[in-house]
Amino acid sequence: MGGVAGMRGRQTVRGMFQSLGVIMVAAGVMYLFIPHDEHADPVKVKDYRVELLTAQRAAPYPVLAPQGLGDGWKATVVSYKRENSDAWQLGFLSPDTQYVAIHQSTAEARTFAPKVSQGAKDTGRTETVAGQVWQRWEGPKYDALVRTEGGATTVVTGTASFERLTEMAGSLRAQKV
Repeated sequence: MGGVAGMRGRQTVRGMFQSLGVIMVAAGVMYLFIPHDEHADPVKVKDYRVELLTAQRAAPYPVLAPQGLGDGWKATVVSYKRENSDAWQLGFLSPDTQYVAIHQSTAEARTFAPKVSQGAKDTGRTETVAGQVWQRWEGPKYDALVRTEGGATTVVTGTASFERLTEMAGSLRAQKV
């Protein structure tokens, strides 16, 4: 009698492995047909509304954030550090996957701008964006648009082209809370 039960046990195990094999093949086929990019890190898109409201309440200057940017811009970084000269930072990936960030602070432009733009320097040239004059800074890693107004230095910087930087600069608005 013991022999029959042993046989049945082995058949069950074999059946289990066969089912598992079928599942693995199906999973492999699905994997092949689902588009995926091996090299793309999954971008964590941030909803920064809460941080923006907090910064707008706390900061001694009008905190800026983009409005009406086209699709494809993804917010990836947000922070407000009161203890660090009221520094506001909002970073995005542009539609062409370049980095563009808005930095604001009560710190002086000559110290703040080089720090957040990774060593960019003032070219002495300016760029007028939506009726506002920005200084054009260029650097080895990031370029930047810089302006000082209302007790704050605003820097739009990143790996993106000046076209993208001006697009971001032109979209900035201070929504008063």
